Amino acid sequence: MECLTLNKSNCKNCYKCIRHCPVKSIRFTGNQAYIVHDDCILCGHCFVVCPQNAKKITNEVEKVKVLLSSGDPMIVSLAPSFIANFNGAGIDSMREALKKLGFADVEETAVGATIVKREYDRMVNEESSDVIISSCCHSVNLLIQKYHPSVLPYLADVLSPMQAHCKDIKKRFPGSKTVFIGPCIAKKDEAQRYEGIVDAVLTFDELSEWLKEESITVGRSKDKNDQSRARFFPTTGGILKTMAMENSNYTYIAIDGAENCISAIKDIESGLVHHCFIEMSMCTGSCIGGPVMGREHFSPVKNYSAVAEYAGSRDFDVAQPDSGLIRKNIEKIDREVEIPTEYEIRETLRRIGKTKPEDELNCGTCGYSTCREKAIAICQGKADISMCLPYLRDKAETLTSKLSNIVPTALLLLNEELEIQQVNKAALALFNLRYESDLMGEHIVQVMNPKDFMTVLSAEKEIISKPVYLAEYDRYVEETIVYDKYLHMLLCILKDVTEEKKQHDYRENITQKTIETADNVVAKQMRIVQEIASLLGETAAETKIALTRLKESIKDE
Repeated sequence: MECLTLNKSNCKNCYKCIRHCPVKSIRFTGNQAYIVHDDCILCGHCFVVCPQNAKKITNEVEKVKVLLSSGDPMIVSLAPSFIANFNGAGIDSMREALKKLGFADVEETAVGATIVKREYDRMVNEESSDVIISSCCHSVNLLIQKYHPSVLPYLADVLSPMQAHCKDIKKRFPGSKTVFIGPCIAKKDEAQRYEGIVDAVLTFDELSEWLKEESITVGRSKDKNDQSRARFFPTTGGILKTMAMENSNYTYIAIDGAENCISAIKDIESGLVHHCFIEMSMCTGSCIGGPVMGREHFSPVKNYSAVAEYAGSRDFDVAQPDSGLIRKNIEKIDREVEIPTEYEIRETLRRIGKTKPEDELNCGTCGYSTCREKAIAICQGKADISMCLPYLRDKAETLTSKLSNIVPTALLLLNEELEIQQVNKAALALFNLRYESDLMGEHIVQVMNPKDFMTVLSAEKEIISKPVYLAEYDRYVEETIVYDKYLHMLLCILKDVTEEKKQHDYRENITQKTIETADNVVAKQMRIVQEIASLLGETAAETKIALTRLKESIKDE
């Protein structure tokens, strides 16, 4: 069973999970993040940091309900960090609430922690190993098993408190089933790998949801038990607080957090650490900073205070089993890892624009520490070229620059202070300038009247293809200004229409002259017609007079 899975519909491809994954066990493909389970150490960091809640923990509530229905008594091993997760609760109030769900009884995992810490004391006193690493944290165990197997001889081959307690429960109550409840995802995997000890694992979140469904409220409790020193186990240094630490030949160190654990393990591999007992916890703050507490209940000071106030000063009264009964095999876990050749790595680096060492920025934006690590991940199919932000930025800027510079239209990009942020070659030519630096950062008033820009900025209404005459440059342009409120930028497009304007004016002039000539011709023709008409009129009158006289003369005769 996979303990941690992906809700594909929620993944927004932000790469936050890979940035926080200490072993880079995330694979990106098809704009989705996938957990590489063979590589995963179940630290739960990706679950905690995912802003889209795309990672989900496999829920075992139904499995527990089936076990309850079997009729076998089920006893809960409750992680000591419960005191930090359920405010004001004590073991008595937790027992009361869980019995309402059908459990036969509830005990504290800290009982098993007492057994484990005694075995650690014995190993230190016998100096069984030069370096002894605590094996309570299953994520630390997986880290060593999968990535640093050379350190396995130093990892204490002792059952975890969860296992030691559940094994003790089954010894005391034959035929019973055990359920561990805590803040850890990795415990689900630990229960599966070592069958027959823990029958099911629930997280605090799963328990809280179940209690809510059944309308069961966990009450407050002030129960105190001085024989409860092992309740310190879920805090950083908590194991050491419970140990005797009588062997002065050993140095006792508590380390928490993935980076610190990895660094310490590498130091051990390098032979830099000797005569040392190391308490290792994958989570910062140890179990009270577990992944299922990280979102809602992680408060280092408050959580530690809650544990410290609840813990006693003496050990639980529990019989210590023989050492052989609390041992477990912690073996190397093989991973299928394809190591790319140097040529493949260099070729991948070249594809993302890393052709020389100074190109490798190692910015970590993609989630990998170095560009080389990223290139290896690409070769292994775990990453994509598009995850490199500098590469995408350079690619976008190059493409944008090429496109803007081949466009014959002048482009200017301004901020809300009307300072020029970007120009293209056409804009430089329009303003008779040679270099971008002549305009970059300058106020638009240096080259244009800012009135239209101020109007667009204040009214948030764009100007489209407005005719403007740039007198200083003797240029006619069509001006378009658009304001992007989200980016807080103004885009100005100036289409040079000077030639078109001149051609238009020339045609207008020719047309006007043609009209004037036609009017002159028409007027002249009218004058001629009028003159002809006048002459014809005089001739006709004279003819009429002459004929009239001739007519009268003939009559007289």
